[in-house]
Amino acid sequence: MSTYTDRIQPTNSAITTYLDNLLARKYQIPTFQRDIVWEKENVKKLWDSIYKFYPLGSILIWKTSTKLESHREIGGIKLADDFSSTEYQYILDGQQRTTALLTSIYGDKNNIYCKNKFNPALYVDLTIKFTDATDDTSYIERFLFWDEINDNNGQNKLNKAKNKRYEEKLIVKLEDIKNDYGNIERNLHKGGYGDFEHPYRQQLAKCKEVLDNYRMSFIELRGIEVAEVCQIFERINQAGKPLNIFDIVVAKTFRIEDKKNNISGFYLRELINSFRESITSSLYTSVDDWTLLQMLAVVVKLEFPNAGIQNITDMYLNKLKTEHIEAVWSNFQTAIANTFKFFDNCLHIKGPKLIPSRYLYLTITAYFYRNIKPNYSFLEKYFWYYCFHNEDLLSNTTHLWQHIEFINQEKTNNTYSFNQFNIDKNQLKKSFYSSRGRLSRAILSLYANHEPKDWAKPHQYILSDVYYLLTDKPNLHHIFPVNFIKQSGIASQIECDSLMNIAYLSQITNLKISDKNPLDYLKEYDNPGLEAVLRSHVIPTIILEWSRADALPENALTMFIEERINLLLEALRLKLEGIEFNVFDMSNRTDNIYP
Repeated sequence: MSTYTDRIQPTNSAITTYLDNLLARKYQIPTFQRDIVWEKENVKKLWDSIYKFYPLGSILIWKTSTKLESHREIGGIKLADDFSSTEYQYILDGQQRTTALLTSIYGDKNNIYCKNKFNPALYVDLTIKFTDATDDTSYIERFLFWDEINDNNGQNKLNKAKNKRYEEKLIVKLEDIKNDYGNIERNLHKGGYGDFEHPYRQQLAKCKEVLDNYRMSFIELRGIEVAEVCQIFERINQAGKPLNIFDIVVAKTFRIEDKKNNISGFYLRELINSFRESITSSLYTSVDDWTLLQMLAVVVKLEFPNAGIQNITDMYLNKLKTEHIEAVWSNFQTAIANTFKFFDNCLHIKGPKLIPSRYLYLTITAYFYRNIKPNYSFLEKYFWYYCFHNEDLLSNTTHLWQHIEFINQEKTNNTYSFNQFNIDKNQLKKSFYSSRGRLSRAILSLYANHEPKDWAKPHQYILSDVYYLLTDKPNLHHIFPVNFIKQSGIASQIECDSLMNIAYLSQITNLKISDKNPLDYLKEYDNPGLEAVLRSHVIPTIILEWSRADALPENALTMFIEERINLLLEALRLKLEGIEFNVFDMSNRTDNIYP
């Protein structure tokens, strides 16, 4: 039985042994590892650290019986296609260093290593002296790439001297120092540098000593499950993009194409990216990979009840299988696209920032999956009911599966009914902007749903995509400006910041209004169409009456908020027609029930 002390084991290995083991397929770099970003300078500094016997930092190795599909190439080095074992060793952290080391010695025949397509095979100039441990410049000339040596038959004069040393066997490949050391010694002897005390021979011996004796540090993880590996990777990889369950599922479900046996390739990340490219006109392309994976898991559970996907937690997401994803993928794409279109075209919510609960992506995708006759009237009621209900009835996975069972009743033409809808007026009054708050986003979604129009240009809708694209916070305007309220002292801070005092406006209109008294700025937009524009913002026209009378009541904002709450409740009551509608006010504990 393993103990906690067995879970993490520090080990070490010579560089050449590590690289030989890579070529022998004893280590793998999984598909969730990302593109190489190191450049020439990084590689040279890496080898300078090794040359000086500086520590490089540990390579994190995950030893497990879990089989992930892996890249068939590491830095362009082709590995054997067979991959079967009782234990696998995955490089979780150290891909950049590993690839740099491997290609420095063996090169990159496929030119995939660097954006500049340079040959990463490294050479050593034996004529460059090493002064002392503080020498931090000589490595630039000691370690060279071929484009720093090749003079193109004399055309590149800057490289002429180095090319001459190369022809004289004084600039040699790292690979040759590793694999053909005796021949390099013979060449030096033939060139008149045979004395063991000669600086060139000393440099060669130094490089050989480095390759033979420098020890790479490893941290081996054993007996650790996928979800915990994700957490470990994130904590040790603060500078990079965290590893997550999506990366793991991508790796586990990857399948290489085998034309000989008529087996198609499978790469989930590529499928997801292709889907995003197919809906580029929608801001819902920014829905994160984790949410899409959970949506996929819900659909797999619906299609394959016995597949073991009992929930959407990482433990169950890890059980997704290639064949199940393939089986649902076509209908799944249709369901996602219809979900996004529902939010965008039916509800007029222009982007994911305002969706009140991320679980709505999952439940509504489940509704659209294999649904040739969706009931949009039902779906809109479902959306507004659960977004505004006083209790958060979609906040955990138990709720999630209850919702999916409920919507499937309608989907299969069985009877269904909504319970009484409850809403607290006081909660509406106290709601302020929060990018994560369910009720906050529900209120702003309702405003967006009414397709508000521009005050200055009543024929134009205000919800241009740019207002959602530029910031997490939509372009919001205080109807009673903050500084005006502070100066006049007509309301409390809670009333000032309430979403009942908020409207969508264009940036130009917002700047023009600034901190003006509403009585004054409304006069600038007062025209026959303004009342309709205000109604499109769910704004009570009483404020326009005050402007036309040029008189603002002492408790104007309190009155305005009360009127707007009533308008919002009336809009909700119409959307939830046929559902018992209960309004209460916890500030004075009065109830009103609408049949």
